[in-house]
Amino acid sequence: MATQGLPARLPEGERIIWQGSPSWRVVVRSVFHVRLVAAYFALIILWCVASEYRSGDAGLAIAISGARMIGGALVPLAVMTAYAWLTQRTTVYTVTDRRVVMQFGVAFPMSFNIPFAKIICAGLNVHADGSGDMNLQLSPGEKLAYLAMWPNVRPWRMARPEPMIRGVENAVQVAQLLSRALAASASMPVSVEPVAPRAAGATIRTSAAAAA
Repeated sequence: MATQGLPARLPEGERIIWQGSPSWRVVVRSVFHVRLVAAYFALIILWCVASEYRSGDAGLAIAISGARMIGGALVPLAVMTAYAWLTQRTTVYTVTDRRVVMQFGVAFPMSFNIPFAKIICAGLNVHADGSGDMNLQLSPGEKLAYLAMWPNVRPWRMARPEPMIRGVENAVQVAQLLSRALAASASMPVSVEPVAPRAAGATIRTSAAAAA
């Protein structure tokens, strides 16, 4: 019987080190940039209301027009929030002592296996609240479909996509577990330094490929 988040039962001797899902709050904030979108709509609505006021429209008409615009703006914000929630519900990241497994897909569920031997290095980006993202740089020649992996892929790296463990809470602790697992797989010692919550872009340079 397969474990939740895995496409099949783990082989004999392989064990799970960590398993988790992205936080929908982090996804809606960092993937969809909902705050910027909301600010954009707010500026547009204020500009329209101010224009109608300067034109001499009645107060009731301005209020009705503003309410309609607010309602229209809430629709895309609600859609982004709902998709972020579904992403949390349908995405499971698993780190074993041999590989990283990503199971995701709102409409079409799929699984992606990444053996440690194919990982060159892993990068850590930590947000102010302690959540963060870990991108996995793969060996040359590994082909990925950017759109199929989204949002579990590093932004704007379309020529050479990098899978990303995205929007997880306690990102530093998860990165330490991953770093130790990569080091153990490569049979090399490792010392993991805590990453400051605002130190975005810190890179973990421990990998099976690096030890080869």
